[in-house]
Amino acid sequence: MNFLRGVMGGPSAGPQPSGTETIQKLCDRVASSTLLDDRRDAVRALKSLSKKYRLEVGIQAMEHLIHVLQTDRSDSEIIGYALDTLYNVISNDLEEEEQDDSEEENLPKQVDDLGSQFTEIFIKQQENVTLLLTLVEEFDFHVRWPGVKLLTSLLKQQGPQVQQIILVSPMGVSRLMDLLADSREVIRNDGVLLLQQLTKSNAAIQKIVAFENAFERLLDIITEEGNSDGGIVVEDCLLLLQNLLKNNNSNQNFFKEGSYIQRMKPWFEVGDDNCGWSAQKVTNLHLMLQLVRVLVSPTNPPGATSSCQKAMFHCGLLQQLCTILMATGVPADILTETINTVSEVIRGCQMNQDYFASVNAPSNPPRPAIVVLLMSMVNERQPFVLRCAVLYCFQCFLYKNQKGQGEIVSTLLPSTIDATGNSVSAGQLLCGGLFSTDSLSNWCAAVALAHALQENATLKEQLLRVQLATSIGNPPVSLLQQCTNILSQGDKIDRRGSKVQTRVGLLMLLCTWLSNCSIAVTHFLHNPANIPFLTGQIAENLGEEEQLVQGLCALLLGISIYYNDNSLENYRKEKLKQLIEKRIGRENFIEKLGFISKHELYSRAAQKPQPSFSSPDHMMFDHEFTKLVKELEGVISKAIYKSSEEDKKEEEVKKTLEQHDNIVTHYKKVIREQDQELEELKQQINTLKSQNEQLQATVTQQVSQIQQHKDQYNLLKVQLGKDTQHHNSHGDTFQMNGIQTEEVNKLKEELEEWKTKHELLQGQLREKDSVIEKLKSSQLEMGTEQSSQISKSGGLEHNNELQKELERLRSQIQLQSAEISKLQTENQKLQVMNATADPVLGHSSATAAQNSEWKGQLEQEIKELKSEVKALSEEKASLKEYLDSSSSTIAILQDEKSKLQQEVAESKKEQDDLLVLLADQDQKLSALKIKLKDLGVPVEDEDDIESGDQGDEDEDGDDEEQD
Repeated sequence: MNFLRGVMGGPSAGPQPSGTETIQKLCDRVASSTLLDDRRDAVRALKSLSKKYRLEVGIQAMEHLIHVLQTDRSDSEIIGYALDTLYNVISNDLEEEEQDDSEEENLPKQVDDLGSQFTEIFIKQQENVTLLLTLVEEFDFHVRWPGVKLLTSLLKQQGPQVQQIILVSPMGVSRLMDLLADSREVIRNDGVLLLQQLTKSNAAIQKIVAFENAFERLLDIITEEGNSDGGIVVEDCLLLLQNLLKNNNSNQNFFKEGSYIQRMKPWFEVGDDNCGWSAQKVTNLHLMLQLVRVLVSPTNPPGATSSCQKAMFHCGLLQQLCTILMATGVPADILTETINTVSEVIRGCQMNQDYFASVNAPSNPPRPAIVVLLMSMVNERQPFVLRCAVLYCFQCFLYKNQKGQGEIVSTLLPSTIDATGNSVSAGQLLCGGLFSTDSLSNWCAAVALAHALQENATLKEQLLRVQLATSIGNPPVSLLQQCTNILSQGDKIDRRGSKVQTRVGLLMLLCTWLSNCSIAVTHFLHNPANIPFLTGQIAENLGEEEQLVQGLCALLLGISIYYNDNSLENYRKEKLKQLIEKRIGRENFIEKLGFISKHELYSRAAQKPQPSFSSPDHMMFDHEFTKLVKELEGVISKAIYKSSEEDKKEEEVKKTLEQHDNIVTHYKKVIREQDQELEELKQQINTLKSQNEQLQATVTQQVSQIQQHKDQYNLLKVQLGKDTQHHNSHGDTFQMNGIQTEEVNKLKEELEEWKTKHELLQGQLREKDSVIEKLKSSQLEMGTEQSSQISKSGGLEHNNELQKELERLRSQIQLQSAEISKLQTENQKLQVMNATADPVLGHSSATAAQNSEWKGQLEQEIKELKSEVKALSEEKASLKEYLDSSSSTIAILQDEKSKLQQEVAESKKEQDDLLVLLADQDQKLSALKIKLKDLGVPVEDEDDIESGDQGDEDEDGDDEEQD
């Protein structure tokens, strides 16, 4: 410690050592001291000297400091001092902060490169960076924070080299991603700065960071910090998000698929009072708008841009941006950037373009947002950047939007112009800007109108109908004629701004209008002053500024030749070529035509769709027009040198191609319609699928509820069975079903009907029984008489058949009696149920509120009871059929009875005849007996014979009874 006091400037007897000597002694101390405290104090002293003696400490102490990082990792304090010292040596930020102006002037030039040189020394051994990554993993604040700062400084100085080392290091990027989850804000915030440097211009690291859940964590931080109202931490997170998404299609797709676009909507929620925005809020909102533009940039793949545009519409982000667009009090730079953002969100997306067309400004009366923006574009008092933004928005609205183009052009047509003049249309604003005295308004209006005609031949023809009233008393002139009139007047009109700019704008409009439209070319050639004006402009030797106008005039004349249908005899293709040959010369014409593509401003405009100019004087070319020039320059050059025969052949080929194009267009239209139908059907299928899923979920839920109700019902049924044991099973069942009074009343009515029907059946059965009894008695009587008669007459076989039939009838009657007894038993059960229904109803009404949830289960029980009633009905029908069959049997028996009675009568008659014969025989026998007695023959007495006959008769009677 005494050594340190001497080094740090304590009281000493000898002379004070220089800074270099002190640093050398401290380095020796760090290298040779065995005590950790001594090494720690020496490193702390080096840290304090590293800001003032940056070069000396870096040269002498770097190796020792790296050795400390490798050997003394157990002591967090010395590791922290070593990391801070290395940071002071490598970082250039400290130099910028601490050096005043005078010192900066005297500072050697190589000092600015010190950080890069020391970084190169440090990363020469890749193990040093790997060691630093390991230290960053430490949770100790005094190690982790200086490690993060040092690694950030290394990336600033030698970004690509350090990125490559981290990329090949195992889990290198993943270790750094853990910094975003640190609960200490200072480490988390510096971790964001570290990732900013790490992800610069390295797509591989950007993908790794994105797939390490960076989007989720950064959006959470932005939300926690208050979105656009947050501080500089929000700004840093937004810059990191831009690094991850810009020009990285994979990350953009991951961002969209992860539904992170929806989380951007709250960023743009602004209140009614937009006054007094802080500078930080303006910066944050500006970066947020730029982040949206990164996702929908025209330089992205069309498919990725389109999907992001649709996602922004569906989540309401576009609607939120339009709210800012129409809000009051928004700062000018935020409004300008919002217009540019809305432009790219709607560019080429029909759905978003249709929505933007429906947006109205909050004015009285409401005006379309497009009209309000165009008013700003043609207003020369508005800022230049704002007017450029509005023009870009209008261009994006019309890009691949034939519907929007038609709506704009329709506001210029005579049939749709508002005669009252109460409202200003987009077409009127464009015409006003086209013919105003401000050259910038002329150029913007001309380019905007040219975009309304882009790749739309139908609208080019319709625009020829537009008539303009120039002055009172003069006839109206066409829009095409007015444009050429202004073009020919040139310098005669006093204008504010560049006069060349006005002519360039009008020439671009005319070139766009006439290209690929023969009718428009014919109208243009119909004015005899146009061709002489163009040839005169091209043939003159003008200054450098006018060369651009000459090139555009050559392009317009070339278009008039190439798209000429030869309908005007004086201006046929061949004659116009001859005119060029005589007045200008073919080589000179081609040279003047080449002035356009060789111009510096042409090259700038061809780079990107957004019109971005440093000053109004540089606003000359439009991006879409540069495409048209590139397309037509070559074909016009060829057309100038073609002969008439080649022109004829080309005309034939062109007609064939036009026919082919018409067929292709037709099929494209059919395919487009089919695509729309397919989309509608897909939407319907998705809707039906969602409905089906909802219904299935509902059914599943209801099934589970029904099962629960069944369980509750069974439990309550058991409980009620215990409480009401004196009731029989049918009474219990009816008690459970008694909750529904209407069903019980219906059952009562059915029981009454069954009673009535049962009584009728009983009456019919009694009648049948009496008939059968009568039949039995008559049959017995007939059997007795018939048996005696048959015994006498020998008809025993017939009697046996009758006995068998009688036995069969008896068995049928017994079965019928059993069925009747069964029906009577069922009737008694129903009567018991009826008797118990009334008291049960009272009880059920008291418990109806408690058991309302069992309604479905009780209905099932009632259905079962109905099925039982139905079974009884079927049994009744079968019994009725049986009775009918019995009735038919009885009728057959009655027929047989009548037959038997007839036979009995006949037997009686025969018996009487026999009796008469017997009486005669008796008389003859008596006479014979008398004769025999007289003759002395022994004869038996009549009494003995009668007694013998009586005995035989008794035996015959016994046999009959047994039978």
